[in-house]
Amino acid sequence: MQTRIITLDEFIIQRQNDFPFASGDLSALLRDIGLAAKVINREVNKAGLADILGVHGSQNVHGEEVKKLDVFSNDMMINALRNSGQCSGVASEELEEFIYFTDEHNANAEYVVIMDPLDGSSNIDVNISIGTIFSIYRRVTRSRNCVQEDFLQKGINQVAGGYIIYGSSTMMVYTTGNGVNGFTLDPSIGEFCLSHPNIKIPSKGNIYSINQGYRLKFSEGVNQYIRYCQADIPEKNKKPFPLRYIGSMVADIHRNLIKGGIFMYPAMQGVPNGKLRLMYECNPMAYLVEQAGGKATNGKQRILLLSPEHLHQTSPIFIGSSEMVEMVMKFENEYSG
Repeated sequence: MQTRIITLDEFIIQRQNDFPFASGDLSALLRDIGLAAKVINREVNKAGLADILGVHGSQNVHGEEVKKLDVFSNDMMINALRNSGQCSGVASEELEEFIYFTDEHNANAEYVVIMDPLDGSSNIDVNISIGTIFSIYRRVTRSRNCVQEDFLQKGINQVAGGYIIYGSSTMMVYTTGNGVNGFTLDPSIGEFCLSHPNIKIPSKGNIYSINQGYRLKFSEGVNQYIRYCQADIPEKNKKPFPLRYIGSMVADIHRNLIKGGIFMYPAMQGVPNGKLRLMYECNPMAYLVEQAGGKATNGKQRILLLSPEHLHQTSPIFIGSSEMVEMVMKFENEYSG
């Protein structure tokens, strides 16, 4: 039983031996991401009072309407990472190309960060949980400024990954490859405090999360699995699974991580490579869920072993409790070939 409050800063310092090669750099980088999250959280909590609701009047690289809070979150994260001195460059879902920092203390830094600064931003105006997703890689080149090769790495090469969820409470959940831990922001002291140590996703969840409105475009295997979840396929004592879909990957996966379940965004007719971004969403979430004992696949291959070809590459994803991921793959293999 936890006997005293452990802040995020304390925990990161205590666990620095998880990555001895870092010399404190990765620890500082994680703390700076936590600091940026506090600033974003402050703006999220007063969004209805400030002039940051609604659209920004532009589209991002994916052709999606940019929200004002998207822009704010992107700027806050980039500023925090630029000021850290530990980050050589950033790739953001909101930007077409990666950016590199040219100032002396960042140019030769060992790490790059890939992020979705505000996942689920379509939910901003209706006060539903949203989040920030981040992924940290160690550079593979030794040039003064980081290059695209430093970003286009397989997910298995991540040294840290996680998310911040802005909901009924604000939490930062992350892994450095040695288990998953969750920290809840205590507004009375302005600190993230360890609240969910050593998170393990139940292997036998029963929540399934999918945008069922696209059902006519799913493969036969996915549709058969949905029938299985709904108990349409006869099985002794099988009860229907609850469908829970928020439309924010952070919120859906956070719930399933705690309670057990599966999140699916499969390939569809007209969208053979899925819609979610491999680098900004799938890889960091797969890294974290695997560290919690779950599984993540694109339907044919483990997400973390996919070779990225460009920064905004998309991928289908089935992620969550191991037995649920295995079951949907059984249906895919049987019905979809």
